[in-house]
Amino acid sequence: MEESSEGTETSKIRNICILAHVDHGKTTLADHLIAAAGGALLHPKLAGRVRFMDYLDEEQRRAITMKSSSICLRYGDHSINLIDSPGHMDFCSEVSTAARLSDGALLLVDAVEGVHIQTHAVLRQCWIERLSPCLVLNKIDRLITELKLTPSEAYVRLLRIVQEVNGIVSAFRSEKYLSDVDSLLATSGMNPNEIENEEADDEADEFQPQKGNVIFACALDGWGFGINKFAEIYASKLGASVNALLKALWGPWHFNPKTKMIAKKKVGGGGDSGKGNAKPMFVQFVLEPLWQVYEGALKGGDEGKGVVEKVVRSFNLSVPARELQNKDPKAVLQAVISRWLPLADAVLSMVVRCMPDPAAAQTYRISRLMPKVEVVNEVGVDRSVLEETERVRKSVEVCDLREDAPCVAFVSKMFAVPVKMLPPLRGENGNSYGGEGESESDECFLAFARIFSGVLHAGQRVFVLSALYDPLKRESMQKHVQEAELQTLYLMMGQGLKVVTSAKAGNVVAIRGLGQHILKSATLSSSMNCWPFSSLAFQVAPTLRVAIEPSDPADVGALLKGLRLLNRADPFVEVTVSARGEHVLSAAGEVHLERCIKDLKERFAKVSLEVSPPLVSYKETIEGEASKMLESLKAFTKSTDYVEKTTPNGRCVVRVRVIKLLPSLTKVLDESPDLVGDVIGIKSAQTIKTLDCQRPNVTENDNLAEVLRKRIVDAVESDVLSWNEIDNDHAERCKLEWLKLLRRIWALGPRQIGPNILLTPNIKAEGTDNSVLVRGCSHVSDKLGFVPDSSDGNSVAETSSNASQALYKEAERLESSVVSGFELATAAGPLCDEPMWGLAFLVEAWISPLIEQKDESETHLQSEQYGIFAGQVIATVKDACRAAVLQNKPRLVEAMYFCELNTPTECLGPMYAVLNRRRARVLKEEMQEGSPFFTVHAYVPVSESFGFADELRKGTSGAASALLVLSHWEALPEDPFFVPRTEEEIEEFGDGSSVLPNTARKLINTVRRRKGLPVEEKLYCDMERLIDDQFEQLKAHVDISLTIYTLNLHASLDGLTFFRKSIISLVLKELKSTGEDNNMERAQAGKRNILYYNSCFVI
Repeated sequence: MEESSEGTETSKIRNICILAHVDHGKTTLADHLIAAAGGALLHPKLAGRVRFMDYLDEEQRRAITMKSSSICLRYGDHSINLIDSPGHMDFCSEVSTAARLSDGALLLVDAVEGVHIQTHAVLRQCWIERLSPCLVLNKIDRLITELKLTPSEAYVRLLRIVQEVNGIVSAFRSEKYLSDVDSLLATSGMNPNEIENEEADDEADEFQPQKGNVIFACALDGWGFGINKFAEIYASKLGASVNALLKALWGPWHFNPKTKMIAKKKVGGGGDSGKGNAKPMFVQFVLEPLWQVYEGALKGGDEGKGVVEKVVRSFNLSVPARELQNKDPKAVLQAVISRWLPLADAVLSMVVRCMPDPAAAQTYRISRLMPKVEVVNEVGVDRSVLEETERVRKSVEVCDLREDAPCVAFVSKMFAVPVKMLPPLRGENGNSYGGEGESESDECFLAFARIFSGVLHAGQRVFVLSALYDPLKRESMQKHVQEAELQTLYLMMGQGLKVVTSAKAGNVVAIRGLGQHILKSATLSSSMNCWPFSSLAFQVAPTLRVAIEPSDPADVGALLKGLRLLNRADPFVEVTVSARGEHVLSAAGEVHLERCIKDLKERFAKVSLEVSPPLVSYKETIEGEASKMLESLKAFTKSTDYVEKTTPNGRCVVRVRVIKLLPSLTKVLDESPDLVGDVIGIKSAQTIKTLDCQRPNVTENDNLAEVLRKRIVDAVESDVLSWNEIDNDHAERCKLEWLKLLRRIWALGPRQIGPNILLTPNIKAEGTDNSVLVRGCSHVSDKLGFVPDSSDGNSVAETSSNASQALYKEAERLESSVVSGFELATAAGPLCDEPMWGLAFLVEAWISPLIEQKDESETHLQSEQYGIFAGQVIATVKDACRAAVLQNKPRLVEAMYFCELNTPTECLGPMYAVLNRRRARVLKEEMQEGSPFFTVHAYVPVSESFGFADELRKGTSGAASALLVLSHWEALPEDPFFVPRTEEEIEEFGDGSSVLPNTARKLINTVRRRKGLPVEEKLYCDMERLIDDQFEQLKAHVDISLTIYTLNLHASLDGLTFFRKSIISLVLKELKSTGEDNNMERAQAGKRNILYYNSCFVI
């Protein structure tokens, strides 16, 4: 049935999402909200067990949510668009898409497990998207039935959780406040006290039960309450106002039954004993009655029946008799308490009361959704375009829902729906589902969108704007804008869709007809003069990569089509083609990867696939000693310890030195590629940047260089001071040396934005006769705000006056070749062709004059023999940089996961056994207060994480759980080319021939095998057994020459000289004993074979 969704006023709309750690009860809570909203979608008795929003087979099988899905609920005269989101870290991208379309968030926390790592992540997402959160403390019943806590103990636990969540939000506020102060001081020198007034309102805790934004609940049993519920109950009994009780029912307030007064409890007891032992009112008036109902009802018998009847009678509850007569006490308790404290009423009333409507929310979210643009230089800018963009932005800010208002919507993701699941339009016969781009697939792509301004109609034509679109440069932005027709609008109802003809601002809808125009996300606008919305913020990156290919080569076409569909259907997946031509699929984790492979096989490609082992990324660096930092810096710029390479034609001599960057400096460069790219003018093809960092003509970009420079300087200072806490003079000298180097940054690599630095050479360095130095230019330092040394320019002028101008021009042309060689070297290191990490290179390229040739033919012949000179310089610089790394104790760098584990006490031993096998490093272990569970934090290498969760479940019989989040890069301390050198090492390992490959060497060999690079290996065999077997063959009168051939073959494979000699000497003795009579000919032939094979050995 076709309808319109424009009947609801904006003030009556709420857009909310449910966020939480995995298994904290999001989907169960959604079930109860859906059942209470009517519409016959879900029976109340099935709520909490059906998992209505998890309609995928894989979601039901794993019992976890894997995608964000929306449903429209009615609560009184309000319309609530509820978006359920995943809690597993592998699907955090779905949290980002849900948060962008919402104005508020229900944050669930398990009362037993408390705050977990994903709780931090979703709180940060709320903060980034500027959502208004409300807190739901779920699974309160477990405190009673499982942990057996007293009401006072439970109160302490609940209070600690609320304080911990408030502490996280307070940390975000402090971070923002400090960044605001830094910006003010960096730009205009303003007094930071000027922004104190703006922060004054934020000093109070975010979550306070007195404010009504905290709910205590048990989603599985369907009950929940805010303290306002009990304030209303006790207001008449205690003779106090509801407002007074609201303030007193949480915190250190107690009720004195003698004076009938409410007083604040003093720390330490104070005065009379009654005050010292007084219970908080939340314990006395809320938790104790709840505990009495639970304990009494679960006992059963006459006592339990009496407690239940008292509750029913006191609150005039309507409970069917058949439910009260149920023999299961748990069922009776659930029937009574869910009617006494209905969960849906508590939560939905809080949503309506505490969360903003779209018009109110967009007024303060607009700076995040569509940042303000101020044009610095208006030359060549059309004023009418500027006015139109400002009018569109104003419409979004006020959530204008008039028909003539500009229509603006944001698509947060595309999701695939089987065509047969789409509801037919009026007049369709059921077979006319095929739309644009859908004829060759059984899947239809719908856009998950929210309307921020205007009215959207089916059949309307809109402009699809990518994140890189700039309306002020319309002529050069044609590839970032498309025009599309909206075929159908749907109101999402969980696993169902309802056709609507139009939708006003503030609503969340699904749109059909954009499958060929949007890949991941986009902005829809009725006007081309509109700034696109800022890009979504993902808190992790897809790190798990596998190569996939069809089992049947004839199915390559189907695989390519399936990969295109999967790339569009999943907001977080990445599909690339490697240098070897493999199709590489990148996912967030094992669960995410398994779902992607399953979708490829069963929905998109529908072919059998071969999946490679995970392709783990590594980086390469060198060893650096913090204790000898100053000596290393001085030696780096002045010593003669360098690697020298010469081009094939002999005209260019390249000298390279390398030093390891400070860890914090490397981290800044590694984690800020977008910021670095915008400052130095490089646009990264690897990432989609936020709108704030895309426009060179806005005033915000004037501060980017200052922000990045401050981060770099702070990183240098923090590392230098941390390593030289005692000697301040030494620390200051180290800092000055590093700042000198930062004034000479020529380029960054790889991809011009990586964490490696190319420094300009020392112009005063000495070269060969008549040679000219390729000087380079420190333009990266200039853009970062580091002032170069003033003495450099004079030296250049003096030198250039005495040299050939032609040679200098050639050296200037070869600057790009030196940079290219550096980029190639840092993109593929010498260990296993992985990118380099945290290195600074000083490259001196000396160009000699061209030797005069007798005729032009010799010059042409030399050019053909060695290739173009610029290419020779590139290859030589690349080889020299790689050789310099090998010469300076190379190390392999691997990615590390931060792992949070929860396990009962009896499973600690098996859990630690699993961690030890996975090379994990335990950070801390603490017992959760009031529970038998331990929380363990550890670092686990990414290469060891595959199958980790399964092994942990098997080792602990399913009692332990783990969550992995990408943390940082860490260098392996082991030398992959270890050779015994000291007396102790020689005593332990001998000459090194018996040293087994260490972990670093094994990982390097694994990557080299995968990439088809040569691997140096030794093949080992049991020598004694081999000798015995061969002599058994001799005794059995096998041809001696064949035996000797076999022995020599094994010896050559083993490559050990003593093994070869021992075998041959033993065989010669056997020949002498058998070389008589009729065996003489065979003996002579065997002897000739020995001499022949012996001469063929290469040891």
